[in-house]
Amino acid sequence: MRTLVAGLVLASFPGPAPASIDTYLDQALDATGLPGVSVVVTRGGEIVHATGAGHDAHGDAVTANTPMRVASVSKSFTAAAVMTLVEDGRVGLDDEVHDHLPQLPPRITVRRLLNQTSGISDASVDIGQLTGARTLAEYVDLLRPVDAAEPGTRFAYSNVNYNVAARLVEVVSGQSYEDYLRQNVFEPLGMHDSRAGGDAPNGFNSLYGVWLDRPELGDGPAVGGSGTVITTAHDMGRWLVAQNGHGPFATESLATMHEPSDVHDYGMGWQPDDNGMLVHSGNLWTYNAIQAIDPESGHGYAVMTNGAGLVDDTGTILAGLIALSRGETPARPGSSRQLVEWVLAAIGLLAVALGVLGVVRARRWARRQSPRHPWLTVARLVVVALPAVLFALYPQVVSFVSSGRTVLWAQLWYFALPLTVTLGAAALAGIAVLTARVVRLVSVR
Repeated sequence: MRTLVAGLVLASFPGPAPASIDTYLDQALDATGLPGVSVVVTRGGEIVHATGAGHDAHGDAVTANTPMRVASVSKSFTAAAVMTLVEDGRVGLDDEVHDHLPQLPPRITVRRLLNQTSGISDASVDIGQLTGARTLAEYVDLLRPVDAAEPGTRFAYSNVNYNVAARLVEVVSGQSYEDYLRQNVFEPLGMHDSRAGGDAPNGFNSLYGVWLDRPELGDGPAVGGSGTVITTAHDMGRWLVAQNGHGPFATESLATMHEPSDVHDYGMGWQPDDNGMLVHSGNLWTYNAIQAIDPESGHGYAVMTNGAGLVDDTGTILAGLIALSRGETPARPGSSRQLVEWVLAAIGLLAVALGVLGVVRARRWARRQSPRHPWLTVARLVVVALPAVLFALYPQVVSFVSSGRTVLWAQLWYFALPLTVTLGAAALAGIAVLTARVVRLVSVR
């Protein structure tokens, strides 16, 4: 009966024609201005179409076989690696991680790591210190002490959970995470061009609409469980097919990875969206990616791009692929990134112009200040200093906006490059005007 129902569902959601995917991808690339994009659409147990458009950092055409970093999409692969150990009886989901990794506090179970309900958050550890670790063993050793919340009581998305899970794979299996993932996840699925860690072409960051070729920022283990998988559109097709039940993973394991935890709708590297699909996105400093599976139609989708900016276009491109699968006309992706960056460029130029004008007029300004109202003069100087204060607190502000995720200074010179340059220009202009006005006040009086 289940096979019959699945067949009826697939028949009601015919896959898009490969030519329509190619056409849409070319339109999306033109509209977003991204340097390169690769996508794959699956249906049931087959790959409908895997393709690419644009170019990589070497100037080569992006194809279905171009290696792409998939960032936090890697978390679903780490969850799958752990589940193979669970299926083999080598570890239990409700085992305490402390029994295998004594650096971790008690009561954190394997399940809670993967559900992101371990109590560990970015605020509970020193993220800056962890970026210096080059191996998973070093990473876990640097965790102590962990000031975790009560495990199982709240959700907190943190890369730490999945890097610890990858180290757990190493300890339990006696193999490196990279080797275990290759032998027990990639090879059984025929993902021969996929790996955890290693080299990939440089990605790109946009600065006011100009894409700059840049190496990916190293900020943690070279091989980790939270975001180091490099794969291709073709290999992602095999992965999505397996996640829809047409592969070596046990039905029970898939259900466990896909179902929400008791305190949040996040599963194990998957999360439902408002349309009933299971998704997970990933953002690195020069690459972005997103994956989705539709349990109702049996479709799977992945979008990967080698450009990272203030606006992530992968979700918009994904929506277009879904529309094609449903026989609908996809909306043309917008160019909001370009608009945002042009506005920032204008603000930056205005800040510089006002800074130059303020310095030139500093003497005139100083002469106009009344010695009877010094508080008013101080207030005016404080206003000029505000951009510099904001820039000094920039990482903390971005972290607050990012729901507590720690963002470091080095990272802000990547995906947020245009915003960082604009704020920096405004801060320097403000400091220049402040300095000139103080000097002129002293000379006048």
